[in-house]
Amino acid sequence: MNLSTLKKPKGMITERKRIGRGPGSGLGKTSGKGHKGHNARSGGGVSPDFEGGQMPLKRRMPKYGFVNRAHVGYQIVHLKALDIFSDNEEITINKMKEKGMVRGDKPVVILSDGGINKKLVVQAHRFSKEAKHKIESAGGRTEVVSVAG
Repeated sequence: MNLSTLKKPKGMITERKRIGRGPGSGLGKTSGKGHKGHNARSGGGVSPDFEGGQMPLKRRMPKYGFVNRAHVGYQIVHLKALDIFSDNEEITINKMKEKGMVRGDKPVVILSDGGINKKLVVQAHRFSKEAKHKIESAGGRTEVVSVAG
């Protein structure tokens, strides 16, 4: 077997339907669309949610919920996760990205879950009151970084 003996499977290639080319083609006059009606028109056919004129399900269901467009989605980092850094180290957002704690460009918030007993300088976009208190009571420092945008 080689490339010169390869053939396309039977039925793979079919000729294009040439509709509206006279009665001899078998697809003349109405071009296979029947007589009148929605499906005979240009751009015709019903949408997938059309229920024959009955009130569609999506309109029978009540509206609910609310999306706050001003919501800022923070990436959460807990204090116990900062334990992997060494004492007296400055922790920037880029260092957190390198360690896989955060990713992307969403702002970072430090929350107080867990304890910390190392003297760290932590940079983030926001700190909870308790997290800030725990970092500073361990002898460290918190630095708020502004959100770029």
